[in-house]
Amino acid sequence: MKIAFETIPVKTKESMQLLDITQMVRDCLIKHPIRDGVLLLNTLHTTAVLFINEFQSALVEDMKSILAHLVEENGDYRHNDPRHSDCTRGNAGSHLRSMLLARTLALPVRAGDVVLGRWQSIIFAELDGPQERSVQFQVLGE
Repeated sequence: MKIAFETIPVKTKESMQLLDITQMVRDCLIKHPIRDGVLLLNTLHTTAVLFINEFQSALVEDMKSILAHLVEENGDYRHNDPRHSDCTRGNAGSHLRSMLLARTLALPVRAGDVVLGRWQSIIFAELDGPQERSVQFQVLGE
Protein backbone atom coordinates (compact mmCIF):
# COMPACT_ATOMS: atom_id res chain seq x y z
CA MET A 1 0.00 0.00 0.00
CA LYS A 2 1.16 3.52 -0.82
CA ILE A 3 0.32 6.68 1.12
CA ALA A 4 0.64 10.25 -0.10
CA PHE A 5 0.06 13.44 1.87
CA GLU A 6 -0.26 17.09 0.86
CA THR A 7 -1.61 20.34 2.20
CA ILE A 8 -3.91 22.28 -0.10
CA PRO A 9 -3.88 26.02 0.68
CA VAL A 10 -7.21 27.82 0.53
CA LYS A 11 -7.49 31.61 0.74
CA THR A 12 -10.92 33.09 1.35
CA LYS A 13 -12.11 36.62 0.75
CA GLU A 14 -15.51 36.71 2.46
CA SER A 15 -16.83 36.06 5.96
CA MET A 16 -18.94 33.15 4.65
CA GLN A 17 -17.70 31.74 1.38
CA LEU A 18 -18.17 28.42 -0.42
CA LEU A 19 -15.43 27.30 -2.81
CA ASP A 20 -15.39 24.41 -5.23
CA ILE A 21 -12.04 22.69 -4.56
CA THR A 22 -12.68 19.63 -6.74
CA GLN A 23 -10.07 20.55 -9.35
CA MET A 24 -7.49 21.35 -6.66
CA VAL A 25 -8.03 17.85 -5.23
CA ARG A 26 -7.80 16.27 -8.68
CA ASP A 27 -4.57 18.17 -9.34
CA CYS A 28 -3.09 16.67 -6.16
CA LEU A 29 -4.17 13.17 -7.15
CA ILE A 30 -2.40 13.49 -10.51
CA LYS A 31 0.93 14.03 -8.70
CA HIS A 32 0.77 10.65 -6.96
CA PRO A 33 0.97 7.15 -8.47
CA ILE A 34 -1.98 5.79 -6.46
CA ARG A 35 -4.63 4.56 -8.91
CA ASP A 36 -7.14 2.88 -6.59
CA GLY A 37 -7.78 3.57 -2.93
CA VAL A 38 -9.27 6.02 -0.51
CA LEU A 39 -8.86 9.77 -0.34
CA LEU A 40 -9.16 11.51 3.02
CA LEU A 41 -9.70 15.26 3.14
CA ASN A 42 -9.64 17.15 6.42
CA THR A 43 -9.67 20.78 7.40
CA LEU A 44 -7.90 21.53 10.66
CA HIS A 45 -10.09 24.53 11.44
CA THR A 46 -13.07 24.78 13.77
CA THR A 47 -14.86 27.34 11.61
CA ALA A 48 -14.31 25.82 8.16
CA VAL A 49 -15.90 22.65 6.79
CA LEU A 50 -16.00 20.30 3.81
CA PHE A 51 -18.98 18.71 2.11
CA ILE A 52 -20.20 17.25 -1.18
CA ASN A 53 -22.98 18.92 -3.15
CA GLU A 54 -23.74 20.53 -6.48
CA PHE A 55 -21.78 23.75 -6.97
CA GLN A 56 -24.27 25.92 -8.82
CA SER A 57 -24.37 29.67 -8.09
CA ALA A 58 -28.05 29.94 -7.07
CA LEU A 59 -27.74 26.83 -4.90
CA VAL A 60 -24.55 28.16 -3.29
CA GLU A 61 -26.41 31.34 -2.32
CA ASP A 62 -29.26 29.21 -0.93
CA MET A 63 -26.75 27.20 1.14
CA LYS A 64 -25.25 30.36 2.60
CA SER A 65 -28.72 31.72 3.30
CA ILE A 66 -29.90 28.61 5.14
CA LEU A 67 -26.75 28.54 7.29
CA ALA A 68 -27.27 32.22 8.18
CA HIS A 69 -30.93 31.52 8.92
CA LEU A 70 -30.25 28.49 11.13
CA VAL A 71 -27.60 30.24 13.22
CA GLU A 72 -27.75 33.98 13.89
CA GLU A 73 -24.47 35.79 13.39
CA ASN A 74 -24.78 37.94 16.51
CA GLY A 75 -26.95 35.85 18.80
CA ASP A 76 -26.67 35.99 22.56
CA TYR A 77 -23.82 33.47 22.72
CA ARG A 78 -21.70 32.85 25.82
CA HIS A 79 -18.66 32.33 23.60
CA ASN A 80 -18.92 35.99 22.49
CA ASP A 81 -19.41 37.33 26.04
CA PRO A 82 -16.17 38.32 27.83
CA ARG A 83 -17.81 37.41 31.14
CA HIS A 84 -17.85 33.78 30.02
CA SER A 85 -15.14 33.41 27.37
CA ASP A 86 -11.63 34.59 26.62
CA CYS A 87 -12.33 34.58 22.85
CA THR A 88 -12.05 38.05 21.36
CA ARG A 89 -13.19 37.14 17.83
CA GLY A 90 -16.92 37.10 18.58
CA ASN A 91 -17.30 34.16 16.22
CA ALA A 92 -19.66 31.82 18.06
CA GLY A 93 -22.03 31.84 15.08
CA SER A 94 -19.26 30.44 12.87
CA HIS A 95 -18.46 27.66 15.34
CA LEU A 96 -22.14 26.76 15.69
CA ARG A 97 -22.64 26.66 11.90
CA SER A 98 -19.64 24.35 11.54
CA MET A 99 -21.34 21.85 13.88
CA LEU A 100 -24.01 21.33 11.20
CA LEU A 101 -21.46 20.10 8.66
CA ALA A 102 -18.22 18.08 8.74
CA ARG A 103 -14.49 18.70 8.74
CA THR A 104 -13.56 15.41 7.08
CA LEU A 105 -14.45 13.56 3.88
CA ALA A 106 -13.53 10.03 2.81
CA LEU A 107 -13.90 9.42 -0.93
CA PRO A 108 -13.07 6.51 -3.24
CA VAL A 109 -10.29 6.81 -5.79
CA ARG A 110 -10.58 4.71 -8.94
CA ALA A 111 -8.31 4.80 -11.98
CA GLY A 112 -6.40 7.74 -10.48
CA ASP A 113 -9.43 10.00 -10.01
CA VAL A 114 -11.78 10.79 -7.16
CA VAL A 115 -15.16 9.11 -7.66
CA LEU A 116 -17.94 11.70 -7.67
CA GLY A 117 -21.45 11.72 -9.08
CA ARG A 118 -22.26 13.75 -12.17
CA TRP A 119 -23.29 16.89 -10.26
CA GLN A 120 -21.13 16.41 -7.17
CA SER A 121 -18.33 18.79 -6.20
CA ILE A 122 -16.05 18.95 -3.19
CA ILE A 123 -16.96 22.16 -1.40
CA PHE A 124 -14.88 24.04 1.16
CA ALA A 125 -17.01 26.31 3.34
CA GLU A 126 -15.39 29.27 5.08
CA LEU A 127 -17.56 30.34 8.01
CA ASP A 128 -15.28 32.91 9.69
CA GLY A 129 -13.29 34.65 7.02
CA PRO A 130 -11.56 36.03 5.27
CA GLN A 131 -8.63 33.83 6.20
CA GLU A 132 -5.83 31.66 4.89
CA ARG A 133 -6.87 28.06 5.43
CA SER A 134 -5.70 24.60 4.47
CA VAL A 135 -7.11 21.22 3.62
CA GLN A 136 -5.11 18.13 4.49
CA PHE A 137 -5.05 15.64 1.61
CA GLN A 138 -4.10 12.00 2.18
CA VAL A 139 -4.58 9.20 -0.32
CA LEU A 140 -4.02 5.52 0.49
CA GLY A 141 -4.01 2.65 -1.98
CA GLU A 142 -2.24 0.97 -4.85
